[in-house]
Amino acid sequence: MTRIVASLIAVMFLLAAPLAHAVQPDEIMKDPAQEGRARNLSKELRCMVCQNQSIDDSDAPLARDLRLLVRERIATGESDKQVLDFLVARYGEFVLLKPRLNLHTLLLWLLTPLVLIGGGFALWWHNRRRGRPAGDDDAVMQLTAEEEARIERLIAKETVQDKPV
Repeated sequence: MTRIVASLIAVMFLLAAPLAHAVQPDEIMKDPAQEGRARNLSKELRCMVCQNQSIDDSDAPLARDLRLLVRERIATGESDKQVLDFLVARYGEFVLLKPRLNLHTLLLWLLTPLVLIGGGFALWWHNRRRGRPAGDDDAVMQLTAEEEARIERLIAKETVQDKPV
């Protein structure tokens, strides 16, 4: 019975782990509205160490520094756009988990739809070409008189050999 209880407690901790954030209690702002803004911005920013985690989820020291920087900028009265612009100017477009649509990221945004459209066109073209025979239909399907005579001789020869003696 104690094993079952211990197993259930372990499962509860494992299921609760993804819900835990890396934000430390000393980072939390006193104003709940500003803290909400800071959390939303932190979810949009990439941890430069972990690279596929937001700074809200990362335990890396650099992520903590970025969370504190975001909260500091919000406390000075900057808008969300101003905070993001500051971080992009300082760390580059890579700091954003979802890059902005501009001339530098146009290929990144358009590559997936272009590949899908190109693949669909290639499948359509392949099926279209595969469905019809090559060349003229009548010329391919008709035999010459010489070919027909040869077939008749082969059939006649085969029927003679197949007759029981």
